[in-house]
Amino acid sequence: MSPSNDLDTPYVTITGDAHAGASIERYREYLDPAWRGAFDEWRSGYRNPSKKHIGGKKTKNWDSQQRLTDLEGDGVVAEVIFPNTVPPFYDRAFHVSPPPSPEQYERWRAGTRAHNRWLAEFCREEPERRAGIGLIHLNDVDDALEDIAWIAELGLRGGVLVPLPSPSDVHLRPLYAAEYDRVWAAIQDHDLVVNQHSGQGSPAYGTDQGADALWVLEMPFFVQRGFCQLILGGVFERFPKLRYILTESGCAWAPGLMQRLDGIHMGMKMGMMGEVDYSKSKTLKEPPSVYAKRNCWYGASFPSPRDIRGRQIVGVDRILWGNDYPHFEGCYPYSRENMRLAFADVDPTEVRMMLGENAAALYGFDLEALRPRADRLEITPEMVKVPLDEIPEDSACPTFQRERFERQRAEAS
Repeated sequence: MSPSNDLDTPYVTITGDAHAGASIERYREYLDPAWRGAFDEWRSGYRNPSKKHIGGKKTKNWDSQQRLTDLEGDGVVAEVIFPNTVPPFYDRAFHVSPPPSPEQYERWRAGTRAHNRWLAEFCREEPERRAGIGLIHLNDVDDALEDIAWIAELGLRGGVLVPLPSPSDVHLRPLYAAEYDRVWAAIQDHDLVVNQHSGQGSPAYGTDQGADALWVLEMPFFVQRGFCQLILGGVFERFPKLRYILTESGCAWAPGLMQRLDGIHMGMKMGMMGEVDYSKSKTLKEPPSVYAKRNCWYGASFPSPRDIRGRQIVGVDRILWGNDYPHFEGCYPYSRENMRLAFADVDPTEVRMMLGENAAALYGFDLEALRPRADRLEITPEMVKVPLDEIPEDSACPTFQRERFERQRAEAS
């Protein structure tokens, strides 16, 4: 039960979207010893492609005390941790890398297992405040099953970050393929969460003019394919206890997409759409929106008011707030401002759910253990209900940037 929702009772604020990882050098000690020679050879030739972007924030990925100080300064008491740094043998971070090719697979799996070991140790430093998400691959189902069991044994209660093959990953089957049913069964049996994150599932765009802009434009479509494949492919029908969350993709898109999926489903159930015969196609027992509402959650990182307006359709109990720490595109260190922008006119009971209670229910945080810290941070309904007048000028968060643009346009009209 929620505590009294008077305006003095602080929210327990959990970011459902934070990122961490070890330094490249530190990962060496977490590798299986048989891989350390290959690591030394790889490390001698590796050059970070994003040094300018990383700047001074890289130590935030692994400096435990710095993270705690930063997050508490931002009004946050606990975090769900996605990967961020480059694991051994990778070219870039896991969550923005394509699935490994057959040639890359063994080395990359060794690298992700090193990350999982490091992350489990990192979370054990603050077990009440950190839920780490383990990494798996889909190249070999037997290996995936081994890693899923291992992630559960390590106590990574954030669950697993499941790869999302893009159309160009021709060596992998799509997520709805029957051969992955053993993967979904194992995740369900171990009571782990299926996580996916923005940046996954996009094809390679090359370097011609427009490539970067098209990646930004189309990234939401490609990452939402995982959501669609799992629903339409009947994965949630066959494995009704699976819990799936798509993070850093907002949720404003979900009501319209659910409606479209239901429309397609009804046409398929009728056996005919226009002149195309679908009478032999397998269809779901229930409309897709039923599975979305039962099995799916939404990591609405640095949400806009538009994301929150659709909460009654997707479910108020299915939306998790996040600040995307330590990414520049996140709302850190202006999480209080983001809360005011998104939630100023929302009932405190619902805000309390989206700011922390939903994350606690999904990932297993102990709200009462976190409450003393939350009381000290004083993220109160009284504070959050104050509309945001000034947009932070030095923030690269796209939610703030869009809000600034919309206000300027409104003033000019």
